[in-house]
Amino acid sequence: MTSPSRRHVIIIGGGASGVLLTYQLLHRPTSDLRVTLIEQRPDIGRGIAYHTGNPDHLLNVRVSNMSALPDQPDHFWRWLNSHNADASLCPDPYCFVPRRIYGDYMASLFEQQTSDPTGARRLSILHATCVDINEGPAGGSVTLDDGRSLMADNVVLATGHDTRANLPAHANPWAPPSAAHIDTEATVLILGTGLTMVDYVLSLLRDGRRGPIIAMSRRGLLAKPHRHIDALRIEEADVPFGASISRLLRWLRGYIDRNAAQGGDWRSVIDGLRPYTQRLWHELSQTSKRRFLEHARAWWDVHRHRMAPEVEARIAEVLDRGQLALMAGKVISIEPNNTGARVKYRLRGHSDPLDIQVGAVVDCTGIVKDPRATLNPAVRSLFDRGLCRVDPLCIGIETDRNCAVISRAGATSRHLFAVGPLTRAAFWEINAIPDIRNQCAALAALLADTGGEASRRTAS
Repeated sequence: MTSPSRRHVIIIGGGASGVLLTYQLLHRPTSDLRVTLIEQRPDIGRGIAYHTGNPDHLLNVRVSNMSALPDQPDHFWRWLNSHNADASLCPDPYCFVPRRIYGDYMASLFEQQTSDPTGARRLSILHATCVDINEGPAGGSVTLDDGRSLMADNVVLATGHDTRANLPAHANPWAPPSAAHIDTEATVLILGTGLTMVDYVLSLLRDGRRGPIIAMSRRGLLAKPHRHIDALRIEEADVPFGASISRLLRWLRGYIDRNAAQGGDWRSVIDGLRPYTQRLWHELSQTSKRRFLEHARAWWDVHRHRMAPEVEARIAEVLDRGQLALMAGKVISIEPNNTGARVKYRLRGHSDPLDIQVGAVVDCTGIVKDPRATLNPAVRSLFDRGLCRVDPLCIGIETDRNCAVISRAGATSRHLFAVGPLTRAAFWEINAIPDIRNQCAALAALLADTGGEASRRTAS
């Protein structure tokens, strides 16, 4: 194992979470640790969200909130101004730019590391797949698909969203529709009505789609649009931490109503609550968390995770002309055939089943709901070895508040950590850059300054 002055951290995953953590680790002023980043894709910093080349796929967070650096809130805005020759693309910090541009921004953070001689010596990038993770008394070890084994003081999972395997007659929601070879006149059924569905509809339209598009979810709710609204300042003392979910939602509705009576917008209240959402989640009882997931999550999501105004206009247009239809219902069965699939479904509030022939089914319901169903071999190995466990709600692996992984036996790891969406069980709102950047900065400080000792003290 390396000496204390040259500690070694391995990060599994080179998407946004991995890049943000790497950047923070290499910029700690008192640290001289080494970082090895393992990513199977050729591009660093793009992951699922930012690899898209479709210019219609915009960020769903405005530029002013998308800085990678917590201590420099205008960092992305300044980078955009210095790298973008077209000023009309983003005239002010309230704009929403194509996600591929944000991928360029993420990549630029890495270019800074590799171009600096000191940073380059401390950073290693391995394009490979991690197939196994283990933990010993002195640190962690990883095995790659090419047979190499690496040791480190700490190993951090930054694997991002875990996508589903495609079923027969299902098109890949993360690939261009042209790759699915769907007849442009055939009906396309999209499962889910969230932001992933919105992206795929935009992809279908860019690909020349002329046939009907049906988007179906349990409630048929569509994401709300952003507006040029500033977050309301909500005092911490006014937030009912530790309340039941029913009381918390009553408080939130009342706050929104009072703000609206004074001419305010509900968006400002939702955005003003953002600094407190992780603490609110942490202090909810398991019963309240479960009730939220079952009954209120869909409503929260459409108000919290919103569309850019330009995207709203495109979706409204295709809804108005009848090409896109939103349905509240549930799929009963999907039977593949020579022209796509026959789908049997039931509309919400109705008992009689209906059926329809579609050219393709696209599952845009989002991430894998139960982490134990993961296709990622690195995460799979932790479950197999008993080094991690799923949380009681089956939405993520269990970690403590310092991101340390908790084993099947309930022990807090001394060397294994996780960041990003995989930690939603502890942090809940940990999907977007503003939340992940703060988490990565805090973990970088812990690992660089104490080697994780603070987490061990917390566990004891």
